[in-house]
Amino acid sequence: MDENKALNGQGAENTQGDQPNNQTMASLLETESLSVELPQVGEIRKGVIASIGTNQILISVGAKSEGVVAGRELEQLTAEERAELKVGQEVNVFVLNPEDQNGNVVLSFKRAQEEMSWENVEKMIVDETVIDTKIIGFNKGGLIAAVGNLRGFVPSSQISATRRAQSSGDTPEQRWQKMVGQPISVRIIEVDRERRRLILSERNTNTESRASMKDRVIGELEEGKVYTGRVTSLADFGAFVNLNGADGLVHLSELSWDRLAHPKEILEVGQEVKVKVINIDRDKKRIGLSMRALQDDPWKSRIEKFSIGQLVEGTITRLTKFGAFARLEGDIEGLIHISELSENRVEHPKEVLKEGEAKTLRVIRIDTDQHRIGLSLRKVDSAAFADKDFKMLTQEFRDQDEEVKEEIKEEPKEDVINETKE
Repeated sequence: MDENKALNGQGAENTQGDQPNNQTMASLLETESLSVELPQVGEIRKGVIASIGTNQILISVGAKSEGVVAGRELEQLTAEERAELKVGQEVNVFVLNPEDQNGNVVLSFKRAQEEMSWENVEKMIVDETVIDTKIIGFNKGGLIAAVGNLRGFVPSSQISATRRAQSSGDTPEQRWQKMVGQPISVRIIEVDRERRRLILSERNTNTESRASMKDRVIGELEEGKVYTGRVTSLADFGAFVNLNGADGLVHLSELSWDRLAHPKEILEVGQEVKVKVINIDRDKKRIGLSMRALQDDPWKSRIEKFSIGQLVEGTITRLTKFGAFARLEGDIEGLIHISELSENRVEHPKEVLKEGEAKTLRVIRIDTDQHRIGLSLRKVDSAAFADKDFKMLTQEFRDQDEEVKEEIKEEPKEDVINETKE
């Protein structure tokens, strides 16, 4: 009997003892699962080829399941490119879909190469790199040259005087055909990744000691001063302006107080502009410029009509996991933090708000320097602002009363004039 009890007791201890171990293992698996960084659309990842088949190539990219290159993406590879791929080889891949209907991560080799090429040319335009390449084609407007896996266009106006002197004829074929295959040195003057536009210049490679010229200009420039320069190149992230022989960058955010998608919206290569020097990095030989600093900040005049505690009408424009954005009068956009949506706990703003709906909101914060205005939905009826609401309401009544009085004053005058005429 004692032995049975002992055995039963030991069994009970084991059963109870196993439970914490099972829970620990489950939590470890859950933690490991959460630590996996799931692929995102548009992301470039390094992966390792797991298998190569006739219809698909499987690649391990650190996700819960292997990624796949198949279908049209596989057909885009040439026979030579496929022959170079080996199991165990590390490759760069572009995430087209983090999870298709079969639960696979859909990948692309070609898109990865293309995106990395665009990142590379964006770095080249910043570093003012001179690229030695080859002319691979032409059209009626100029020459086409290879820049890595991309094709860049050299407009006839950007072809060197020496090369233009060699061209003759009435048609593009007569002028440019004989130059195909010839070497050419170019600099990038415009990058527009969205439109797949890459503009090159042969004329701008005339360096005659560009480095020493830049050193001289950097030594002469002063932070805070305004200079006149000429736009030399455009990129997705900003515009380069030449100041007495050295290029400085006007970042996209420093071009205008208005939101821009690309510098080409307000600038073109060759345009003369005034800029303010806002930063000089003499070690890296970089010059930071601003056009926005020379313009009046429209946000400051728009925000003057708002005050902390004021009730305003806003239209919900965006919902995010941390809150909601609302557009106010004067095209001002404010943030309603998730903690300011309700007195009750809210997991996501969509539980309380919908995009496009109008709401009465309370202004609770104004940051003029950062161009930020904080709003609250839960404090609309807050007793803490009762006095302010009463004063504002009283003022509205006074304003309305004054308007009515003005109307009454005007009406008798018209009647008297009419009676006199009769």
